[in-house]
Amino acid sequence: MRPPYQLGPMPTGRRMETTDRQLVRADVRAMFDVARRVEEWPTHLAHYRYVRVRETATDGGGLVEMSADRPFGPLAWPTWWLSEMEVDHATPAIRFRHIEGITSGMEVEWSFAPADGGTLVRILHVWDGPAWPLIGNFSATTVIGPVFIHGIASRTLAGLARVAERQGSLTRTPRR
Repeated sequence: MRPPYQLGPMPTGRRMETTDRQLVRADVRAMFDVARRVEEWPTHLAHYRYVRVRETATDGGGLVEMSADRPFGPLAWPTWWLSEMEVDHATPAIRFRHIEGITSGMEVEWSFAPADGGTLVRILHVWDGPAWPLIGNFSATTVIGPVFIHGIASRTLAGLARVAERQGSLTRTPRR
């Protein structure tokens, strides 16, 4: 096992910012536990091709290789990336930094906050885009972020929310 990655706070002022949010009808710990176990994502999510933990860190993060499909009707566009992953059990939060793949340099944060009726989960992606002359910024802000990143992240969040809601432990008030 390696020491945890220290990815620090999310950077600000990036050209592309994509946010996905959802109220999940499960408590914070239940949703966090489902989200942090990335190696189980393909079991729960049809659009995930695979997740390979190349290196495990003592916080439960590590070096993680992921591949997911972005569906377009009956067709799917395969994506791939390699990330450093940090798991903050106290906050709780999950951070990723993409270090290989077309989205290299992208920073990602999953945050979990108690809310009426469950947990508000937010996935924030920030990035300056690929280093492509003339079209890098345009492709990041008009295609990669809103079409690919949001398309995959929104499906991931919805799918993991369903798992947490099935397994979760919201305290319910007995009916009278």
